[in-house]
Amino acid sequence: MKRWLNNLLLIIFSIVFIVSLWLLIDYYAESRKQKDTYDDLASLVDQYRPVSPTSPTVSNNSTGESADDNHTGESPDATAPSDGNTGTQSPSSNYVEMRHPVTGETIQVLPEYARIFTLNSDLVGWIRIDGTVMNYPVMQTPDRSNYYLKRDFNKTGSAHGCIYASEDCDITQPSDNITIYGHNMRDGSMFATLLNYKKESFWVEHPVIHFDTLTKRHSYEVMAVFTTTASVGFGFDYHNFIDAADEDAFYKFVSDCKLLSLYDTGVDAEYGDKFITLSTCEYSQANGRMVIVARRIG
Repeated sequence: MKRWLNNLLLIIFSIVFIVSLWLLIDYYAESRKQKDTYDDLASLVDQYRPVSPTSPTVSNNSTGESADDNHTGESPDATAPSDGNTGTQSPSSNYVEMRHPVTGETIQVLPEYARIFTLNSDLVGWIRIDGTVMNYPVMQTPDRSNYYLKRDFNKTGSAHGCIYASEDCDITQPSDNITIYGHNMRDGSMFATLLNYKKESFWVEHPVIHFDTLTKRHSYEVMAVFTTTASVGFGFDYHNFIDAADEDAFYKFVSDCKLLSLYDTGVDAEYGDKFITLSTCEYSQANGRMVIVARRIG
């Protein structure tokens, strides 16, 4: 009887080991696949990104003006693809004129994002933090909530998902605040980089986040870094701030963010400023979230 029990336990442990090993191999195979996909997309973007894009100087002035006062960050030297699959470039504006594959309307897209847009028209922008691995397309599906939570850029199932903007936010207007979500992956990809902002020293070295739309290049300076919970009734509902109803609502959002911040960045905001809020999972509390709020400076 004892020998039979030992054999049964050995079989169970062997099955658990084999399944765990298979899951681990599958996870890292998926990680490699996703890394290759996003590396290829980043290469396409870099091929047409201006060689010396304008880098706004981080400033705490109330207007959010950059030192060079170039709010679009557009470069007169930008080049664009001009074949029939990607549209034609307008020399006067340095945009690529394209026909939206879904709506049929004619739109103008920055040259570095034209080819990517032809691959997936859910593309609404690109986010990167210089000196880190964060360098990804940003997707949005206004009519499908959390569509890219478990789908990759090619719309196939993936635990990595995509970086995506809340369906309630307007990217082009834009909304006063655009909330952008991404997974905190164990392989360090997607929004795992955001966890480094817990250390003030990391913020000192990476105070600026670049978030481009299809038509404008923008930079944002980090205003607040905090953790909260997404449990209903307990945490800070940062994602519900989209467009300020009035000045009081605007300043309350700013005050709440700065009150929760892990350290003082010295960055303030005035009514009319625009924000991005980056959100990912954080495990120091139940249903935790790591949140970075940044103010547009250029």
